[in-house]
Amino acid sequence: MRTLTPLEARVLGVLVEKQHTVPDTYPLSLNALLAGCNQKSAREPVINATEAEVLTAVDGLKSLSLVFEGSGSRVVRFEHNMARVYALPAASVALLATLLLRGPQTAAELRLHAERLHRFADISSVEGFLDEMAAKEPPRVRKLPRAPGAREARWVHLLCGEPLLPAQVAGGQGGDGDGDAASVSAGELAALKAEQARLADELAQLRQWAQRVGAELGIEPPGLAP
Repeated sequence: MRTLTPLEARVLGVLVEKQHTVPDTYPLSLNALLAGCNQKSAREPVINATEAEVLTAVDGLKSLSLVFEGSGSRVVRFEHNMARVYALPAASVALLATLLLRGPQTAAELRLHAERLHRFADISSVEGFLDEMAAKEPPRVRKLPRAPGAREARWVHLLCGEPLLPAQVAGGQGGDGDGDAASVSAGELAALKAEQARLADELAQLRQWAQRVGAELGIEPPGLAP
């Protein structure tokens, strides 16, 4: 399975979160899903995705069977299939969704932030589920090296591939006035990734069409090398 774009990860995390926190409105309509993605609280980074970008992310997740449309309503609604696709228990899904929504966190922070999704007996229980996900092939999470001055190491999800944390931290803590620019860049990353995926799909379709037309005419289409 391919890695997710940041916006796909945000959509997936929102669906898991809202399934537990607002069960009466789950599965989510597109408007509710968009509001959850752009929510200002309990999100890292905060983003401002458009409806079209969220729909692109949903389509990408549907192609991976991670999201499907609910039935029985005149309004199209969406629900996640995360536990089955990733073969994870409910406790692990709760932790993974919390990482998707809030970024790297310590085990203690995860226990606190995931409480409404799943109640863990203690921090050791959280660490046990994290260790299981880290041992999977491919791993779903990773324990980061403890930062200088920090008392605990943080965990990060790997659904979007290798984390870019070191460069982001360096840019945000440089003390030279670049922190705000780094935050803006992080906030826009999800939308940019979704747009990149959409353009890549359009390019692939264009290449297929040009090759088919070229074959019919007996010519090689220019400028469309793989």
